[in-house]
Amino acid sequence: MAKKLWGGRFNKALAKDVLSFTSSINIDKTLAIYDCLGSIAHAKMLGKAKIIPAKDAKKIVKGLKSILTSLKKGTFKVDKGFEDIHSNIQYVLTKKIGKTAGRLHTARSRNDQVVTDTRMYCKDTIDALIRSITLLQKSVLGAAKKYVTLVIPGYTHLEHAQPVLFSHLLLAYIEMLERDKERLEDTRKRIDVLVLGSGALTGTTLPIDRNYVKKLLGFKYLSRNSIDAVSDRDFIVEFLGALSIISMHLSRIAEDMILYGTKEFDLIEIDERFCTGSSLMPQKKNPDVLELIRGKTSQIYGSLVSVLGMLKGLPLSYNRDLQLDKEPLFSSIETINEELKLLAGLFASIKINKKNAGKALKDETIFATDIAEYLVGKGIAFRDAHDITGKLVKYCEKHNKNISTLDIKELNKFSKCFKKDIFARLNPESSVRLKKSIGSTNPVFVKKQIKNWNKILKV
Repeated sequence: MAKKLWGGRFNKALAKDVLSFTSSINIDKTLAIYDCLGSIAHAKMLGKAKIIPAKDAKKIVKGLKSILTSLKKGTFKVDKGFEDIHSNIQYVLTKKIGKTAGRLHTARSRNDQVVTDTRMYCKDTIDALIRSITLLQKSVLGAAKKYVTLVIPGYTHLEHAQPVLFSHLLLAYIEMLERDKERLEDTRKRIDVLVLGSGALTGTTLPIDRNYVKKLLGFKYLSRNSIDAVSDRDFIVEFLGALSIISMHLSRIAEDMILYGTKEFDLIEIDERFCTGSSLMPQKKNPDVLELIRGKTSQIYGSLVSVLGMLKGLPLSYNRDLQLDKEPLFSSIETINEELKLLAGLFASIKINKKNAGKALKDETIFATDIAEYLVGKGIAFRDAHDITGKLVKYCEKHNKNISTLDIKELNKFSKCFKKDIFARLNPESSVRLKKSIGSTNPVFVKKQIKNWNKILKV
């Protein structure tokens, strides 16, 4: 059985089923590289502060760098006989450099060690996620530029609402994703705290130099309270919260694409590379990737609730329950990263059925708001204009007529303010072009936003 870092007080070997139950090495092996980096900085500090001999510090650093190289090459073999990756690395280091390795754990505990590793991992992961989100934004922006002037029906309550530019809809996704990046960046600020040097919970009597370690590891802040430092997992909860919102956004985007790709809507065509078929029905082309993105959202939410629930009743400071924070974190990050890459590929190959978009816009009730605002422009109060237009729509539906087929005499039965210029409003391109509010679906504003996103995303 692998030697434990804490075995001195015990006479009996750990029961085999206890090791299996308490082991975290299958999960925390993800932190192996960060464990080495943190240990290298710690060893350098111990040597600099003359807590251990300088020659021993150099020997430890050399051994750790060798392990780090094997980790990066993928040749390091994780031994599941150890309870965690920290113990595994300590054992391999001892095999490499002998008893000198025993000096490495001076002035630190696994409690502050593991949080340091996790914070380093989270910082790098956030940077990678932001890059992945940016790639998805660029892919969506490419589609927006390709279909910049295409008008489609806009929906509220899944009913035809008003004409909108398809590019305007796509830019809405980019806005959502930009907020996700901002949340990640903000979360990173509270992750960027070095806790190494907090010990098990009270700090250490040895003259360590925490600022030196902070500089070596690239942290911006030092933790101020050793008890809080080893027991704080707020940063993981916050990270999972940000991931949950990203997942929700990706799910909403996926749902739009699923709906618009159905035969009932038939507005978009999803590339076959992102679909699967049916084992029974030969004609099927199923948007499984999008459905799974939608479905996995519940798993991300579950990860957040899992960690929140685990923390709810924990007394200060460290408790072994905190070991259960990593699996939900790691799995959520892996899922989101995969989804971002898949959606970037999907949007790069998406096609629009322009013919069907035009057919859907032949339902002239979609111009009802434009008609009401036309009447407002003629001096009628909006509530009255709304009522007049509602009656006009009802009349056309009852008599199976389009508004454009009515003559002025018929229109004047609803309001004397209707003139021939109303017919110019019953047009999708006119509808979007007449919008005047900043941020609206007017092609002028949309093109400006595309130009702005070109600069922001450095396209």
